[in-house]
Amino acid sequence: MKIYAFPSPQAEKKLDTIVNRGLGFKAKDVTAVKRILSDVRKDKDKALVRYINRFDAPGLTIDALRVSKTEISKARAHADKAFLRSLNKAVRQIEDFHRHQLQTSWFTTNTSGTMLGQLVRPVSTAAVYVPGGRGGQTPLISSVLMGCIPARIAGVKHIAITTPPTKTGGINPHLLVTAQKVGVDTIYKAGSAWGIGALAYGTETVQPVDVIVGPGNIYVTLAKKLVSGTVGIDMLAGPSEVLVIADGKANPDYIAADLLSQAEHDPLSSAILITVSKELAQAVSMAVRNQLRSLARRDVAEKSIKAYGAVMVVPRLTTAFDLANRIAPEHLELHVEEPVQCLGLINNAGAVFLGPYTPEPVGDYIAGPNHVLPTAGTARFASALSVDDFMKKTSVLYYSKRAFNKDYHDIIRLAEIEGLSAHARAVKIRKEG
Repeated sequence: MKIYAFPSPQAEKKLDTIVNRGLGFKAKDVTAVKRILSDVRKDKDKALVRYINRFDAPGLTIDALRVSKTEISKARAHADKAFLRSLNKAVRQIEDFHRHQLQTSWFTTNTSGTMLGQLVRPVSTAAVYVPGGRGGQTPLISSVLMGCIPARIAGVKHIAITTPPTKTGGINPHLLVTAQKVGVDTIYKAGSAWGIGALAYGTETVQPVDVIVGPGNIYVTLAKKLVSGTVGIDMLAGPSEVLVIADGKANPDYIAADLLSQAEHDPLSSAILITVSKELAQAVSMAVRNQLRSLARRDVAEKSIKAYGAVMVVPRLTTAFDLANRIAPEHLELHVEEPVQCLGLINNAGAVFLGPYTPEPVGDYIAGPNHVLPTAGTARFASALSVDDFMKKTSVLYYSKRAFNKDYHDIIRLAEIEGLSAHARAVKIRKEG
């Protein structure tokens, strides 16, 4: 990894390259996704199966779009006990965390005769998109956990997932077992933009939903953007990213491993170290080079590190936090003494990992907080996927005649300033009566 002194023109140029890699949609991709969504909306199952046959499973039929009970039973029968133990632990801890996010309806009253409040209710239906994971060979069970558990805790009545099938029309059994464990009602064998379109608009087989969450490739992300408004979505997820802040006492091998754990996701992933120590910077750069040699996804990680990896050496630790807030990373790791005391310096981050024994993968799988996080600098205004993404809030208002008379003149005055005479009349007519 290349080492930069910050501040410097070279460091600024590198940061601009990393920060601005973002979520860019090419015109040809927009056109292609619009066409797919239009096809699915118009021809429903017929279009959906046509795209599935073309890109994923050539022999899949309409009757096999929905995973059967037999398929789930077979998956459970072959589930490894060690896997089930780990799965149960992850489910338990993710549930515990998300239960704290539940909000309740509330109401207030006052002596003049008003009652104001908010009804908090779950949406009726939700769907989680689960990426295919190398043709089903690497099932992204964590996506099922992080999407479905908060939906279930929110009280969503019907939860579905959709995921690309394998070439033979199947779904990895680990994914099926996980889906059943977290209360999924229906599993559809449809990926990419056509899967998103089916969930948004509905087909003869796929029931439309109120909310779609979950990460995916550029076609999935663009499809979610285009159907947003027809359905609710969580966020537009970009490439994964990690930023590590470290002092001179941090372990370079730990940091290198953590940087590479994000770099292996995607050639567009970013991995940044900011440190006050030149010696640590050099040691981490060397450790990254050494660890790359044994990575199964070495080609991907190397491209990511070369294009969007960097080590920044700063004059003081406060500069590191200022820079981190500017970047607003998805994952922020603090490899410093007394990391808890540094929390007050953080304004913008998707999730913060404190200390040498809290690497980012802890959050990916089992700790409890959601791993669907804002990327590409959106942590400046966005938050992790949560129970709130499956809830809606309805305002409640009641005025007695006494309360109405108290506010009568003010309402009319404000309505007339806006030039909305019918608004004013709706108030006046009650006073006149």
